[in-house]
Amino acid sequence: MLGWSQADLAARTRISAVTIRTFERGHNSVKDSTARILRFVFEEGGIVFIDAGEGLGPGLRLARPVP
Repeated sequence: MLGWSQADLAARTRISAVTIRTFERGHNSVKDSTARILRFVFEEGGIVFIDAGEGLGPGLRLARPVP
């Protein structure tokens, strides 16, 4: 959604690219502190996390339209 590569995300979060790849592959074994950093950086980048509700699962959206 943001057009960031794994290297971009690693640089923004100071989390290793290996950890990011592992997480992207669905291995949810990252530390809580790592997950918090990822969420914070994504939110700063304009991602809004949507909680599950009204029969729908959780999701993401952009906070503002893409120009």
